[in-house]
Amino acid sequence: MQPLDGVLVLDFSTLLPGPLASLILAEAGAQVVKVERPGRGDEMRSYEPLIGADGVNFHMLNRGKRSIALDLKAADAVETLRPLIAKADILIEQFRPGVMDRLGLGYEAVKAINPGIVYCSITGWGQTGPKAPVAAHDLNYMAESGVLGLSAGADGAPVLPPVLAADIAGGTYPAIMNILMALRVKEKTGEGAHLDIAMADNLFSFVYWGLGNGFATGAWPAGGRELVTGGSPRYQIYRTKDGRHLAAAPLEDKFWENFSTIIGLSEPLRDPAAPAHEVIAEVAARIADRTSDEWRAAFAGKDVCCSIVATLEEAVADPHFTTRGVFAHRLSLDGQSLPALPVPLAPTFRSTTEIAAPALGEASDPAQLL
Repeated sequence: MQPLDGVLVLDFSTLLPGPLASLILAEAGAQVVKVERPGRGDEMRSYEPLIGADGVNFHMLNRGKRSIALDLKAADAVETLRPLIAKADILIEQFRPGVMDRLGLGYEAVKAINPGIVYCSITGWGQTGPKAPVAAHDLNYMAESGVLGLSAGADGAPVLPPVLAADIAGGTYPAIMNILMALRVKEKTGEGAHLDIAMADNLFSFVYWGLGNGFATGAWPAGGRELVTGGSPRYQIYRTKDGRHLAAAPLEDKFWENFSTIIGLSEPLRDPAAPAHEVIAEVAARIADRTSDEWRAAFAGKDVCCSIVATLEEAVADPHFTTRGVFAHRLSLDGQSLPALPVPLAPTFRSTTEIAAPALGEASDPAQLL
């Protein structure tokens, strides 16, 4: 038995944060029903590359769900959804504050139909506050939470993050945590909840060290000069002779001593009191003397906390991840079979079957889902 067998989720969200949250619930056994716009559906369906009629990104994020196509502005939309709302355990929505209220599907209206529902609203800025109605994307939340300012390139300018941290780490994961806690409360009290998940708020946890420094001493951190932002030779990226890069993180003294010995760092620069910029310069020069394969061999079996920066293609083929079965689950689509998106569930909880994403409106009659 999967942990969420028998749980019904109504998902009004699109694109990434909400759909990834409902994917995790679906992988844990919940029945997830996507409510999509007629004709076009979730915008992610149109994202290239396409596999058949829909984008592969849509397939990745919506494996194992059902879909109904419904115009939420139609006069009978709420009545059409009423049976599903009455039975649902969880509702996920991702509109700006006030939109669901105008559609007659706000928390109070839904609660009147189903007092025990766990109603999760995922937004960038939250349901309250002066920025609540402001349009933004992941990069904006990272910029205004101070996180982006801690990344600095060679010219001192912030570097574009390669991951959508606000959407996933600030939206999806907190949504899942709070939904599961709300379900636990519901088991004890029968009462549901309205969860206000604000992606920008949740980014502050990732810079706990900077907050501690700033609040306690007034020394607010900046990109390029702190322990984990480029100011230390012990947490740095160095270029190798063949144009690849070494991610070096020998933070603790024992790792630093091992690292220094292997690369042949001069004794005076091994001292923690040595000027950081001088140490970084010499380490960079020594790393640049050998290829990535030579450094990989030199560090093999040693405690140095160093890695050659992998491409995504290389990472997927890494024997460690293949041995652990990270990509063992499959996504079935239009006669093809692709690795499914890994999700942060223990293998024992996750669906093991090869599952497809839903065609738009494939469950046209909501009654068939009850």
